[in-house]
Amino acid sequence: MSPSDPGSPADRGTESDRGSESDRRTESDRGPKPPAELLTVLSGPSGVGKSSLVTVVQASYPGVWVSVSVTTRSPRPGETDGVQYHFVDRSAYDRLVADGALLEHAEFAGNCYGTPAEPVRERLAAGLPALLEIELQGARQVRRVMPEARLVFLAPPSVAELEQRLTGRATEVDAVRQRRLAQAQVELAAQEEFDVVIVNDTVERAAAELVRWLQPPGPPGPVSPTLS
Repeated sequence: MSPSDPGSPADRGTESDRGSESDRRTESDRGPKPPAELLTVLSGPSGVGKSSLVTVVQASYPGVWVSVSVTTRSPRPGETDGVQYHFVDRSAYDRLVADGALLEHAEFAGNCYGTPAEPVRERLAAGLPALLEIELQGARQVRRVMPEARLVFLAPPSVAELEQRLTGRATEVDAVRQRRLAQAQVELAAQEEFDVVIVNDTVERAAAELVRWLQPPGPPGPVSPTLS
């Protein structure tokens, strides 16, 4: 798929994305389904700059609503509970999964992540767009639960630059960096599963392009001043 061209999602009923029984718990209906076409899911390989992009989007376009995920990993310097993530221990995370309280959930680089379902459903039910920033496993789960959602893949300018970003992370031990490098290759190969591809050459340009896709269904147009 060429960058930024919307397309019709192909059949994704492969063994790798069918999910386990615990995955299927996230698909339980809780009343009428909200309009999933208002949901945009941002994903891409580790190190491509997803979090940095979302930070720029929130600073430059304060009307954009971004879901706050839960995670079992420890906060990094400068992170605040409830802002970047809801930081929980493994037992609390497992209860959320068992209760079907997560729209999607996945384990990545030794830590668990998930999207609280209720805030997203409330947002969509009100007819307002929502943005999720999640990993590939989670994006595939959202596709199964809400096939009308728009999936956006954030791609690096080059594989070499992505590898440089990953190996240069001073906050991670070498074993974690190596796992991320291996996982990044898998994630890059999944690009064709997405509806839109945005190349993160400059974060400001990529942020503006992403915001154009956050509006109601149809090709991107001028950025709406009110997305909230």
